Amino acid sequence: MTVTLERQGKSTAEDIAGGQATEPTVAPDGHASGAAYPSTVPALHIEHLTKRFVVGGRRKRKTVVAVNDVSLSIPRGEIYGVLGANGSGKSTLIRLVSTLLSVDEGKVEVFGHDIVREEMAVKRLINRVSVDAAFFKKLSPAENLMYAARLYGVDARFARTEMVRILGRLGISASRINRPLEQMSRGMQQKVSIARAFLTSPVLLLLDEPTTGLDPRSKLEVQAFVEEIRDQHDATIVLTTHDLEEAERLCSRIGLLNDGRLVAEGTGAELKAGVPNGRDGGDGPSTMHDVFMAYTGRSLDDDHEEKPADDDNE
Repeated sequence: MTVTLERQGKSTAEDIAGGQATEPTVAPDGHASGAAYPSTVPALHIEHLTKRFVVGGRRKRKTVVAVNDVSLSIPRGEIYGVLGANGSGKSTLIRLVSTLLSVDEGKVEVFGHDIVREEMAVKRLINRVSVDAAFFKKLSPAENLMYAARLYGVDARFARTEMVRILGRLGISASRINRPLEQMSRGMQQKVSIARAFLTSPVLLLLDEPTTGLDPRSKLEVQAFVEEIRDQHDATIVLTTHDLEEAERLCSRIGLLNDGRLVAEGTGAELKAGVPNGRDGGDGPSTMHDVFMAYTGRSLDDDHEEKPADDDNE
């Protein structure tokens, strides 16, 4: 028996405000909403989150802190950007929120649901796009998306219609959705990954560098679609990126992550106002590059190895 989208969104936990079980409301277009939760409840609330990894062999084993005492709170409907160089801990942070990694210290709540004690309730509210998404490459985009829809209990008729609409919005025509994914470029595959995440109607969408490696046109199409999600659907988005222009364009607020620590947070204008001198200490207006240099002491052009993490079994 097919589970409806409304049933799939049901929470097993008590609502922290009213003491009754809650579920995301479902709009006429089939998309879940965070409106069932009080506006005072953050979409994502993190307190003193820490994650460590043990790396190296027996003789050279050491502990690496990938996420170090991070605290932040994101209200419903916001696009929050996590900006950092490779190896800053961005992807580890997203894996922790999406329950793919266990928490060592601290607390994470999604719409008031603790990700450790109420993991299944959290999973019903989120979805994630990673920089290297996993697919059944022999299957077509349509087959991959219908498989994902069935796993999440999305109505098949709605999924078929919405799949075509979302892929078309991302620049993939209906005539191409039945070709094997292995015949598509990486950029096309990444668009299918984004479509798959949004098809399941998450109220918290985790985008982990979704435009990395895309050509300029594909990057603009993905960015425009993210803006559409923000404007037309009641979804909260966490976007990790090392693209300064992308962060400033899309994000209501930006957090700067450096060596696992959140070193600065605010709107683009607030962050630039906190760095009074422009490039090279001149009198011109500050840029996000100046902000990043001021708070981290390095350029985003610097390449650092990502901290170790579990395999991506998306």
